[in-house]
Amino acid sequence: MAPPPAPQTMKERILQTADKLFYLQGIRAIGVDTIAAEIGISKRTLYNHFPSKDALITAYLERRFVSARPSDKPPAEQILATFDSLERRFAAKDFRGCPFVNAVAELGPQDRAVKKIAVAFKESRRLWFRDRLNELGVTDADGLATQLVLLVDGSIAQDLVRDDPAMARAAKEAAKVLLRNAGVDVGGEAKPAMKRGKRVVQHP
Repeated sequence: MAPPPAPQTMKERILQTADKLFYLQGIRAIGVDTIAAEIGISKRTLYNHFPSKDALITAYLERRFVSARPSDKPPAEQILATFDSLERRFAAKDFRGCPFVNAVAELGPQDRAVKKIAVAFKESRRLWFRDRLNELGVTDADGLATQLVLLVDGSIAQDLVRDDPAMARAAKEAAKVLLRNAGVDVGGEAKPAMKRGKRVVQHP
């Protein structure tokens, strides 16, 4: 029998609560007093773990900075699966876009600490695409990786505006075109529309 999970530390509770509130409601809209009240602690207790709101914001973004999971699937399949994952994420009711882009948009480029983390995250995703493309023997893997991350970010922006998870499928089809033009053999299959809540989203 597996041992029960370890109880959360206060620092973990604060960070988990901040993560939820910052992502769903916005960094500027949420103060440390709101986070403390949500947990049922004093601001002094919160500051014992995070000395400032800026420190909490940095910890929130670092928590979101998760490396892509290793996979033994073929590289082209891994690349296209990225867009399938996006479509599933877009269909979730709590999807509010990329937390790193949101943070830079809210706090502005003058917040260098936030921008540094956001750039590092975006570059890590681009390099992940580049590594898969190198495995496929693509000539300009670096350039194509940049194009693929633009498709990812573009589909996120389109979904936020249109509330349409099919934007990820459209981006996937564009990715297939780019891969074919680079000499990569990719398949093409139609997928049923995803649902967001009770509404079926169709894309012409």
